[in-house]
Amino acid sequence: MNFDRLKEKLEILADAAKYDVSCSSSGGTRKNKKGALGDSSASGICHTYTEDGRCVSLLKILLTNHCIYDCAYCVSRSSNDIKRAAFTVEEVVDLTINFYRRNFIEGLFLSSGIFKNADTTMERLVRVAKKLRLEENFNGYIHLKSIPGASDELMQEAALYADRLSVNLEIPTESGLKLLAPEKNREDMINPMRYIQKGIIQYQDEKKILKKVPKFAPAGQSTQMIVGATNENDLQIIKVADHFYKNFNLKRVYYSGYVPVLEDNRLPSLTTAVPMLRENRLYQSDWLMRFYGFKAEEILDPNIPFLDLEMDPKLSWALRNLHQFPVNIQTADYQMILRIPGIGVKSAQKIISARRFQMLTLDHLKQLGTAVNRAKYFIDFNAGNAYLKYLTDKNFRQLLIGGSSSKFHNQFSQQLSLF
Repeated sequence: MNFDRLKEKLEILADAAKYDVSCSSSGGTRKNKKGALGDSSASGICHTYTEDGRCVSLLKILLTNHCIYDCAYCVSRSSNDIKRAAFTVEEVVDLTINFYRRNFIEGLFLSSGIFKNADTTMERLVRVAKKLRLEENFNGYIHLKSIPGASDELMQEAALYADRLSVNLEIPTESGLKLLAPEKNREDMINPMRYIQKGIIQYQDEKKILKKVPKFAPAGQSTQMIVGATNENDLQIIKVADHFYKNFNLKRVYYSGYVPVLEDNRLPSLTTAVPMLRENRLYQSDWLMRFYGFKAEEILDPNIPFLDLEMDPKLSWALRNLHQFPVNIQTADYQMILRIPGIGVKSAQKIISARRFQMLTLDHLKQLGTAVNRAKYFIDFNAGNAYLKYLTDKNFRQLLIGGSSSKFHNQFSQQLSLF
């Protein structure tokens, strides 16, 4: 084996994979067995982080950066003059096992450029997962990228060996996709997702009846959208996400701020900043839809189609709906408590439980984990609340912005090396 060449391939194909952010390892349930290697239910074996905070605890690589498509936004586009490389199936398997044994990773995230055709590419991805499972007895986490246009037979096999599958929607709208990737078809992306969704439902039904049923994508499926490459507004983006959550039972939708890497008149200028703050706001909106009971139309509407970059979407919603405040913390229902800025899911549950035994005060809320620097302006206590006078203050917005601090930092850098 030529180790210098293998190292060069790894540098090229790990670097090309850094633009795919949908590499979460959460949700795996494959347990370790006697004589086997790895455990996908374990967390934090050895996490590597990029400087912008993304977790890359998986061996995150492309099988190849050769691609038959010429998507304007992709660094691996066929017309781009870059170094090309391709792993063999055996090389990916050996790298995964060796990195795992050295405690560098907890599993594999494997994507690929599309060479020859969709089925040829998908077949090699499946061979990697199959070889790891059956020949190496590897029970660690495996996330495979489903190749748009791949056959149902290959998707069936992929779901038997991978923990999670994902197909990137890439551009939020079909019109945007046609502009930047005219060779691609949105339906080719949706068909594998639909097949996996049906398979997961069937697996869950059979599991209720039969004791032993082969696992079928036990960690579900996800997708990713590029933000800022085309002119979609935030309302369009979160509506697309909402649609796929409701109709395809996705575990996650990931948002990736477009990184200007190629000169093209259809794309933003190379000097355009990566929209990291906008990406962050979209993730916050996504959280509101998934865990707080918000609808996409509540977070934004056609008159306000972009998220507020100065404050988080929950606080922004509260400012637009001041008529719903203040909320009496002692009597309000759970869903309304969840809508109070500064109160999360866990603290809302604690509030519901604690108020049965005593009249809550601001100090109690602080002890329960509430961000009282925001919540105090929107809550009414039976004993009164002096902060409520600011609700009608014309400078209320500036007061809130001045009193809030964000953990988010606008940074972007390359994926860290595993060496």
